[in-house]
Amino acid sequence: MTVDITQVCAPGLLRRLAAILYDAALLIGVLMVAVALLVIPYSFLIGHPFPHEDPVHRSGLQGYLLLVIGSFFTFFWVRGGQTLGMRAWRICVLRDDGEALTWRDAWRRFFSAILALAPLGLGLFWALFDREGLAWHDRLSNTRLVMLAKPQRRRSADSPQEPEGAQQEQERR
Repeated sequence: MTVDITQVCAPGLLRRLAAILYDAALLIGVLMVAVALLVIPYSFLIGHPFPHEDPVHRSGLQGYLLLVIGSFFTFFWVRGGQTLGMRAWRICVLRDDGEALTWRDAWRRFFSAILALAPLGLGLFWALFDREGLAWHDRLSNTRLVMLAKPQRRRSADSPQEPEGAQQEQERR
């Protein structure tokens, strides 16, 4: 799906935060399962609890969880341009040229988001001041969030949504 970026609206900060909160709730469950899949077999095979006090094991666990979190986001971004939280708030992520994200784009966005959120979320709040409504990780990864149009009642629930600007453009024709 190619979208004319000049015809779409960027979501506001509150909508972004709501999608992040929704995804965080889902991610907690995913992380609990991921930890269980590591710790329970470790305990059975080794015969004692996972040594989370040991810096090497703790660092390995943190790296594993970072990989799980990155895989969660990049899978959804590449597969359909939306995580479940983004879908609930009608937000989609696209490249600056309007194309869908590739795996490389998605991982670049993920690592850029870590950098943008590290200084107390300052990179996310930058969207309030940016003339295009982009956060630091949007700029660093050459991606952007766009608002999707509200679904029309006569459409079936399975049909894909279009960005707001694209729908308005079709109405003008």
